Amino acid sequence: MPLPNRVDPFGSIATVPERGLFLGNRGGRFHRDDRTIGPRPWASRQWICCVLSFKGRRRAPLMGRGYTELFFLDEVTALAAGHRPCFECRRADATRFATAWATAKGLPAPPKAPEMDVVLHEERLDGRAKRTWRAEASDLPDGTMIAVSGEAFALRCGKALAWSFGGYGAGVSLPSGPVKVLTPPVIVAVLREDFAPVWHPSSG
Repeated sequence: MPLPNRVDPFGSIATVPERGLFLGNRGGRFHRDDRTIGPRPWASRQWICCVLSFKGRRRAPLMGRGYTELFFLDEVTALAAGHRPCFECRRADATRFATAWATAKGLPAPPKAPEMDVVLHEERLDGRAKRTWRAEASDLPDGTMIAVSGEAFALRCGKALAWSFGGYGAGVSLPSGPVKVLTPPVIVAVLREDFAPVWHPSSG
């Protein structure tokens, strides 16, 4: 049976069979002993996006001792939910992310992970709910996620791709006027600096 550990672009956790391309966690364990999710779906500010396999490590069973494993369709989804690349298993990507962050924010050097986590935690949450903001879809970079009528769409090559746990649908025209943006503002700024996230193959 699927476990409640699949993350959508809103940062919510669902119980679905699809696993996705990336693993991640939210700074430790927040699941109960019966492997259900508690009232606060994170353990700390350290929300990361990891590879599925690293140095032959195996965790069995999932959602046992230690941290709560989470899964994402792709990195675009993880970024929308407010996760960043892991500095251990994805060091090269995490370094590119931090470098793009520094450029976007005019910093003299790339920030350390804890510094980024403070900013991200503020931007991804409004209490325990997802924090969103508004912008013109046409002004947003590829890899940004938006919400239209409660559904998530990823922006790519001038189109909006409908998101699902199984993959993306065909691209449709960008909505006009301000839209609800799911990807935190600082990550959108990083995407503007040519940080290229990993997309699910269904995105085309």
